[in-house]
Amino acid sequence: MAEGVNVGTLAPIEEIAQALGLAKEDIEQFGLGKAKITYEAMSRLLSAKDKRGKLVLVTAITPTKAGEGKTTTSIGLAQALWKLGKKSIAALREPSLGPVFGMKGGGTGGGKAQLVPMADINLHCTGDLHAITTANNLLSALADNHIFYGNQLNFDSRTIQFKRAIDMNERALRDIVQGLGGKGNGYPRQSSYLITAASEVMAILCLADSMDDLKVRLSNILVGQDTRGKPIRAGDVGGVGSMAALLRDALRPNIVQTFENTPAFVHGGPFGNIAHGCSSVLATRIALRTAEIVVTEAGFGADLGFEKYCDIVAAPRSPELAPDAVVIVVTVKALKLHGGVGDDALSQPNAEAVKTGFANVERHAGIVARTQVPFVIAINKFHTDTEEEIKAIKDLSAAKGWRCEVSDVFAKGGDGALDLAKLVVEATNEKSSFKPLVDQGLPIKEKLQQLAERVYGAKALEYDQEAEKQLRWMNNNGYGNLPVCVAKTQYSLSDDPQKLNSPRDFEMRVRGFQVSSGAGFVVALMGEIMTLPGLPKQPAAFNIDVDNNGVITGLF
Repeated sequence: MAEGVNVGTLAPIEEIAQALGLAKEDIEQFGLGKAKITYEAMSRLLSAKDKRGKLVLVTAITPTKAGEGKTTTSIGLAQALWKLGKKSIAALREPSLGPVFGMKGGGTGGGKAQLVPMADINLHCTGDLHAITTANNLLSALADNHIFYGNQLNFDSRTIQFKRAIDMNERALRDIVQGLGGKGNGYPRQSSYLITAASEVMAILCLADSMDDLKVRLSNILVGQDTRGKPIRAGDVGGVGSMAALLRDALRPNIVQTFENTPAFVHGGPFGNIAHGCSSVLATRIALRTAEIVVTEAGFGADLGFEKYCDIVAAPRSPELAPDAVVIVVTVKALKLHGGVGDDALSQPNAEAVKTGFANVERHAGIVARTQVPFVIAINKFHTDTEEEIKAIKDLSAAKGWRCEVSDVFAKGGDGALDLAKLVVEATNEKSSFKPLVDQGLPIKEKLQQLAERVYGAKALEYDQEAEKQLRWMNNNGYGNLPVCVAKTQYSLSDDPQKLNSPRDFEMRVRGFQVSSGAGFVVALMGEIMTLPGLPKQPAAFNIDVDNNGVITGLF
């Protein structure tokens, strides 16, 4: 941690940057507790090809609706590694306002394992998500404006796939009709919004390696088709330079700190169930050049964010972004859920249900093992857990020959994960022979078949008629061999959220595809997955307030 700073006290951000070897002129401050790395510092660090720390990727089992605490575990682990004398950094995603005001609440960890300043990071941080939303919607406005003024590109307005975005859970915008009210308002057409975290612009920002790469990717965004069925891209419409200008600052990673003043990058925030679910490539690459061990996370379970990190993020950039070790977060509550216990009884002791639910851990560990990267099981401890339940997880892990340790970071901070951190260091020192989960370069159907067999445990894939039609179009227009980003439920290894624990030999339904050619992948829609979530009956927004001194309460 930064020298001379008390735990729980917000340190000046220049001291946090200094702990990473960054000078005052290498950062641009956003108040006391936040900063962005300058372009000059980014260029210098990224050119240092001979320096690379170890990369630890945190994933989880199939979660409950409350989540299993990957972010909290990641932050606590980074703190524990620092206490062990390792120059560590957490590289995490930025929170989306949708969950912040919805059901899950904030995305900065919790207790003594959280990012600070918590309220600032959760609500606006440095404005990255606003910039992404605006750049996204600028392209939509330019496309509709082009159609209004003569449609020289011959857009078939029925084929426009690029959607407007909003960083909020808002079910009323899932399916809309726009352009009503007369000729001056454009041409009426059916459309929809998606949440910013699911937008292609978010994915592009998180996958771009530079400003030049960002602009190329923005230019390649598929907006729609012309009347002959040929692709029309953002570069054809125009305004890519303006989109990039809006994203100028958003492209630069943000430096913040943990509760114990351990450095952290928080940058980009695609969801793991409807996007690729990992923080930015730039933040991870820079972190690897400023720290001994980088702790990053991938959204939801190994069937989602972990798989996408391996096949979409790491594979094209291996070995630079290949993980050296993986942490699989497990909770007693999730295992009881998978063991058949109802939501209303998850806090009651039930070691037998934990043992039954352990089959879900075996499945996720099996997915990770396929990549040939060493892994550690982390039991994220809750106050309702009993010693018998924790012992059951440890015993079952030991019987498999797996490293396993308790993480009590919510209550104890870094001190609650010292033993876990030692196992992680041990794992990073082993040989990692990273291998993606999907063979690169295969046609889309073959990639999906590999995912079905190797990751989900499905016996067959069923394609809707519309999906087959879209697949033919993609094959005919040069998109047939792109990586696949599956949009499916996080609550099951299958595409059915009711299939808990370790389902096998089921059929998965491919409803359709969406080409994200700027991001460099195709999204496969499986099951009934919403790209714009709705608010629950009692949203977290009801509990948040601010006083006359500007102090925010109720944010968790």
